[in-house]
Amino acid sequence: MGLFDIFKKKEAPAAPSVPSVDAAAAPDTLCAPVTGKAIKMTDVPDPVFGTEVLGKGCAIWPDDPTVYAPVSGTVTVTMGHAVGLMSDDGIEVLVHVGVDTVNLQGKGFTVLVKKDDKVKAGQPMLQFDKQVIADAGYKDVVVLAVSNTAEFADVAMEVEPETSVTAGTAVVKVTRK
Repeated sequence: MGLFDIFKKKEAPAAPSVPSVDAAAAPDTLCAPVTGKAIKMTDVPDPVFGTEVLGKGCAIWPDDPTVYAPVSGTVTVTMGHAVGLMSDDGIEVLVHVGVDTVNLQGKGFTVLVKKDDKVKAGQPMLQFDKQVIADAGYKDVVVLAVSNTAEFADVAMEVEPETSVTAGTAVVKVTRK
């Protein structure tokens, strides 16, 4: 490092690249909000999500720390570690990062959207620090739940459990009554 290197502008971190989105082409389909390994909701190590009390869907053990919108719609709530959406076609979606991460009170999370924002499927919504979550003793599994499951005939995982998925891949199909 030279004497004048301290005066050089530091480059801003690169913005996350937007994934291509399978779900945008198919109605009543949710895409993976992160890249990683998809698991059944019943395999989430949390009694509330694992028993599907908050809705059916799936979860993903993330490889990357950026969470993307699984559908196009409107942000209904942000909670630091989670984002709620109402899809353009009436599906209530909860994307929740981690188990017990509410206890971090937002530490290690950067929310990129706010309530009432319109988002497109594949748009970055949230970033998280995997190390902060791990250091706190929590799991970083990303849950994708359809909160209004009871309004539909079925909500089913579209990929085989333990499958590696890329953000934007269609992972959940909603069947209307």
